Amino acid sequence: MTCDETRLLLHAYLDDELDAAQSAAVLAHLAGCAACTARYEGHARLREALAQPDLYRPAPEALRERWLAAQAPAAVTARPRRRPIALALAAGFAGALLLTSPAWIGGLRAPGAADNAVIAQAISGHLRSLQPQHLMDVVSTDRHTVKPWFEGRLDFSPQVKDLAGQGYPLAGGRLDVVGGRTVAALVYRRHLHVINLFQWPDAGAGSGPRQVREQGYTAIEWSGDGMRYVAVSDVEEQELQRFVREFRAGVPLR
Repeated sequence: MTCDETRLLLHAYLDDELDAAQSAAVLAHLAGCAACTARYEGHARLREALAQPDLYRPAPEALRERWLAAQAPAAVTARPRRRPIALALAAGFAGALLLTSPAWIGGLRAPGAADNAVIAQAISGHLRSLQPQHLMDVVSTDRHTVKPWFEGRLDFSPQVKDLAGQGYPLAGGRLDVVGGRTVAALVYRRHLHVINLFQWPDAGAGSGPRQVREQGYTAIEWSGDGMRYVAVSDVEEQELQRFVREFRAGVPLR
């Protein structure tokens, strides 16, 4: 990929709008081109600066009222203010839900900005994979076939586990891009549903699962044993939670 081609794709790369092959090509070019890397970093800084919450202000109430009047000529009945007792009851109900939630959910970590960006990219990768001819580069239910396929294509060896006995058969794998680096994407199935499991090396301490629901998909992120994982699917949340538990407890292929 040339510098001119890379410059044309930089904004789309920053917005995670490229497919896996284009993202990998841009990443490879940036690794060897200081000029394009500097341009990319400038775009990234500007993008981050424009996303700061201090730049945004709520619209004046008068403007909001004029806009509502223009949208609905009929009189708009204002919602009555909730009484303090109603707020107290609502807070108590929410607290009861937290206390009665399963321990697995109770252990979920609070979100961070960097984590949210990574999870959003993983969800985008999941959506791209559902397009025709994008799901798998290697198609096999045999982990002894899938794991060796990644050799020479990645600078790490992904964890591949056989979960067919637990109801999540391996279907294959592919290369994808998350967080600006090439990652392994394992494809598991649950009946007619696809589960994408993204993974890459992580030097930090292990962390428990964190769950996010976005665009109708559930994503669960965690790290351990020197790897970081994000599982994404449209299965029921409890099903994906069970998949994560089974994968974490499973025996990896050596």
